[in-house]
Amino acid sequence: MLRQVLLTLSASTQARELIMANPLTRDVVARFVAGETAADALTVSRRLIADGLDVSIDFLGEDTVDREQAAGVAEEYVRLLGQLSAAGLAGGGRAEVSVKPTAVGLGLAEHGEKTAAENIARIAAAARNAGTTVTVDMEDHPRVEATLRLVAELRADFPDLGCVIQSYLRRSTDDCRQLAEASSRVRLCKGAYKAPEGVGLAAKKDVDLSYARCMRILLDGPGYPMLATHDPRLIAIAAARARQSGRGQDSFEFQMLYGIRPAEQSRLAADGARVRVYLPYGSDWYGYLVRRLAERPANLAFFLRALATRH
Repeated sequence: MLRQVLLTLSASTQARELIMANPLTRDVVARFVAGETAADALTVSRRLIADGLDVSIDFLGEDTVDREQAAGVAEEYVRLLGQLSAAGLAGGGRAEVSVKPTAVGLGLAEHGEKTAAENIARIAAAARNAGTTVTVDMEDHPRVEATLRLVAELRADFPDLGCVIQSYLRRSTDDCRQLAEASSRVRLCKGAYKAPEGVGLAAKKDVDLSYARCMRILLDGPGYPMLATHDPRLIAIAAARARQSGRGQDSFEFQMLYGIRPAEQSRLAADGARVRVYLPYGSDWYGYLVRRLAERPANLAFFLRALATRH
């Protein structure tokens, strides 16, 4: 019930305006968002990489309304990748970028897929020049087919282009089987969007079971799994399965959100695991934050505790 309420709030314009105008909330958001500028993202990336962690940087925003706005988002990513390269942070994929398809045009009424493909190709070319990679984020369930088409099309030129699968969707085990191939980079997460009955799984235990099934498919395959979870039980299962599959610690990675369980991120990295922090920046943080709270009740408790300490 709480998850559904939060997901409804994530789409509420009134709630967005109220929360984003609250300076107290904005102070707390700084614990979960690198800042509003690329310079802020570079500062935090430099610190995390120095601590033995990798990063995937997301310029916040989605559902662009025109081609010019979509092109502007792509240009922001191109500039960011140039700055990461100049700072020596991109080599070896230590810092990569994550891109939401609707931020670069997928949702446009005319030529949305074509616009998004052109913009993501431009970003992927800049990433290649910088010595790093791009992961295409997955959004709500009506966008899944179009996003997977985009990834399949672009992988002809950019075979290391990553994509995301969300275990709350009933289709995801089949999608993982299709994607578990050599050189394929797949980020597996639980997902933070609403879906109707028959399309999505409502119960947490069912989402977790789906995650475990998808995880086994990816770890047993020849690709590069990126396991995005804060769940200690799933992390332990993943580590055990990787050992059973004969995987070295450099053949997959764990991913966690910036500001959530930083001590566990450091512990895993100290034990030799590759750990990547999903690092958002930008002024349009509302939807991102509320969906993260909806993903896991512990995230909401963490946020409320952080808010209480500001009084």
